[in-house]
Amino acid sequence: DADLVVLNTCHIREKASEKVYSELGRLKLMRDRRREDGSDLMLAVAGCVAQAEGGEIARRQPAVDVVVGPQAYHRLPDMVARAATRRRTGAAAEIDTEFPEEDKFDHLAPDLRRRRPPAAFLTVQEGCDKFCAFCVVPYTRGAEVSRPAQRILSEARALVARGVREITLLGQNVNAWNGAPVEGMGPGLGGLIRALAAIEGLARIRYTTSHPNDMGDSLISAHGAVAQLMPYLHLPVQAGSDRILKAMNRKHTAADYVAVIDRIRAARPDLALSGDFIVGFPGETGADFEATLALVEQVGYAQAYSFKYSPRPGTPAATMGAQVEEEVKTARLQQLQALLNAQQIAFNRSKIGCEMDLLIEKPGRRDGQMVGRSPWLQAVHLDAPADSIGRMVRVAITGAGPNSLMARLLD
Repeated sequence: DADLVVLNTCHIREKASEKVYSELGRLKLMRDRRREDGSDLMLAVAGCVAQAEGGEIARRQPAVDVVVGPQAYHRLPDMVARAATRRRTGAAAEIDTEFPEEDKFDHLAPDLRRRRPPAAFLTVQEGCDKFCAFCVVPYTRGAEVSRPAQRILSEARALVARGVREITLLGQNVNAWNGAPVEGMGPGLGGLIRALAAIEGLARIRYTTSHPNDMGDSLISAHGAVAQLMPYLHLPVQAGSDRILKAMNRKHTAADYVAVIDRIRAARPDLALSGDFIVGFPGETGADFEATLALVEQVGYAQAYSFKYSPRPGTPAATMGAQVEEEVKTARLQQLQALLNAQQIAFNRSKIGCEMDLLIEKPGRRDGQMVGRSPWLQAVHLDAPADSIGRMVRVAITGAGPNSLMARLLD
């Protein structure tokens, strides 16, 4: 029954991009049926595929009315209005993939009328200046931009006033945040976290995603000093071979990465670590892959995301020689994921018998069941009253699966 369908898209991997065109084909058939019934349907593509491919989307699928990039989506209402006029004359799609001067967040006032769930995301930084050889983010999201601390703190207070107990700070390279500080605030993301921790009622703080080269002293010390900062860190490394890391333009070695991990764990010994890994990067040999497995064994991960290398048009790696054969990438990915899954299961099982504070977030699948998040971001299932959503409760962990924990209330 929708008048407008917006596909919000990702361009990190080829599969995600191709899904857009598959979905647009399905939606075109829906639109055609609607027109036969005398009604209509507008189609819009937003996000990073829109930014990267622009008018190519409308060329491949003429049914698309609007194409809008991630830095211009505050203009979507006006674009839809113009597209409605243009389509009556048979004109082409409305396209905006600019990087506008104005701050889109100034145009996106928060909805203060409704209560929020107990956990929320808050964007503090966008864009990336790292230019890893495999990555499209600098091209689709632009240069690093940090929002001012005052605006972030104001939004955080508004979220807490509407029932939020946990905030995750978001950024393509979040620990590079260097926005205008408020008076008396310490440097960088560590200073921002300390300022957020002073908000009464905010029980938990997380942040994602980070780069190893931006884990400064202030942020590392915050992991040990700020009780609200949860002991969970997503810190991608991508590979364990220094040769491959150099080819990726990561600007750190495996030893650099391990040294950063050691410093954070010294500040917060119960830290759980998550990471990203790419297998089959151009030129990756068997020895290079073994170095990645060795790094995983050395560090130990509570959770991780791993993918086969996927060439992205416009990135340096897409034109590199020595592309790894698909069957080799598949075999290596299976081996890596088996190791990572074993580490995740072992970490989950290590929590059996532990007591911990749990933030109840939502109902579970069966009557009387609730789901919360542990300090280490694990989903935890337990029997609890329906009115416990948003409460912090004390639980004992009674069981562990590959992706979640089971618990009983102690309160």
